[in-house]
Amino acid sequence: MAPSDRPFIPVGIAVLTVSDTRTLADDKSGQTLADRIAEAGHVLADRAIVTDDKDKIREKVLGWSRDEKIDVVITTGGTGFTGRDVTPEALEPIFEKRMDGFSEVFHRISYDKIGTSTIQSRATGGVVNATFVFVLPGSPGACRDAWDGILKAQFDYRHMPCNFVEIMPRLDEHLKRGGKS
Repeated sequence: MAPSDRPFIPVGIAVLTVSDTRTLADDKSGQTLADRIAEAGHVLADRAIVTDDKDKIREKVLGWSRDEKIDVVITTGGTGFTGRDVTPEALEPIFEKRMDGFSEVFHRISYDKIGTSTIQSRATGGVVNATFVFVLPGSPGACRDAWDGILKAQFDYRHMPCNFVEIMPRLDEHLKRGGKS
C-alpha cells in the first residue's frame, strides 16, 4: 500500500551482471532490472558485467558499497549450483547483516511461476557497508519476480507499514557508535 501523503524518494541502484559470456548488448536480465529501476523513478547509479570470479564480484560490490551515490546493489547471475556459480560465496561472507526473509519471499514468488525448479537458485540478500545487496538468478523472469514482487515496494518510501528507504539512514548505526553489531 502506498499512501499519497508521503513523498517518493528515489534511491541510487547499481546493477551487476555476473556472467562469463554476456555483454551489455545482450544482457537481458541486467536490462530488465535497469528498465524497472527507471520506471519506478529510481536512479540507475551504475551498471557493469563481471565474470564468474569471486574476487571480481566481491571487489565490484565492495567498491559500489563505498560510493555515496549507491544505496542498493542488485546482482544477477551466478546463483545456481554449477562450478562457476559463485556469487553467493563471493558476497555472503561480507554481509554485515543477512536478510533471510528476502530469499524466502523470493522462493515463494518463484514457486508460483516455476514450481520446484526454484530450489535451483541460491538467491540471497544482505547489507554491506550500509548498502543493501540482493543476489538474484540470471534469468529475466527471476529479475522481474524479485523486482515486481519484493524490491519495488520495499524501495518505495510510501509503502506501508514499513520499507527499506525509511531505515536506510540507520543502517550504519553500529559504525557510528564505534562498535560492532
